[in-house]
Amino acid sequence: MGKEAEVQAIFADGPDQGRLQYEAPKLVFRGGQRRVFEGEALKGLRTEAGDLVLADGSRFTLGEKPAASWAAAILNPKGRLEKIGVKPGMRVAVQGVEDADLARELAGAGAIQADDQLDLLFYAADSPAELAAIEGLIPLLAERGALWIVSRKGKAATVKDIEVMAAAKAFGLVDNKVVGFSETHTALRFVRRRKPEG
Repeated sequence: MGKEAEVQAIFADGPDQGRLQYEAPKLVFRGGQRRVFEGEALKGLRTEAGDLVLADGSRFTLGEKPAASWAAAILNPKGRLEKIGVKPGMRVAVQGVEDADLARELAGAGAIQADDQLDLLFYAADSPAELAAIEGLIPLLAERGALWIVSRKGKAATVKDIEVMAAAKAFGLVDNKVVGFSETHTALRFVRRRKPEG
C-alpha cells in the first residue's frame, strides 16, 4: 500500500487543501484541482521545515517525520518483490500469471522454484472458475505459506477484490496484504487462518 494524507499545499497558482497520495510511481493531489506528479517531476524532491517540496516549488505540509518518510519512499521506491516479501531461499511457484519479468525477478531475488511446501504461490484468477480452483492450491502451501492471487485491475477487471476475498475466505484463508503487482494487475495475499491455541 502507498501513502496517503490530508495536506495543505502551495502551488505556483496559489494554495489548496486536499488529499495527497503516493502509489509508486505517482504522487497524486486531489483538492480544488487534481494534480499528478511522476518521473521528472519527482526528481530533486526534498524536505524543508516539515514540507515535502518538489522541484517546481510545489509544497505539501506533512510534518517533519512524515515528510522525511514520504521523501524516502518516493526517492527510493521498493521493487515489487520487496513489497511482496520475497527473500532468498523461499520456495515459490507461479501458476497462470502472464508476466515475462516475474520468473527473472524471482530468480534474481534468490527464490527457488518448487512444486510443494511453498512459501509463496502466485496464482492468476480472473474468472469464477479460477477462484473456485483456490481450494486445490492450499495443500501446496507450507504451513505458513502465502497465496498471492493476481487479478486484472481497473476497467479491465473481470473479478472484483471482494469476490476474490470471499472465494479465498470460503476455503479458510484470510487476506493480509494488497500490492500493485503491475500497471495492469493487483495482487492480494492470503494465508491460512491461525488456529486458536489451547
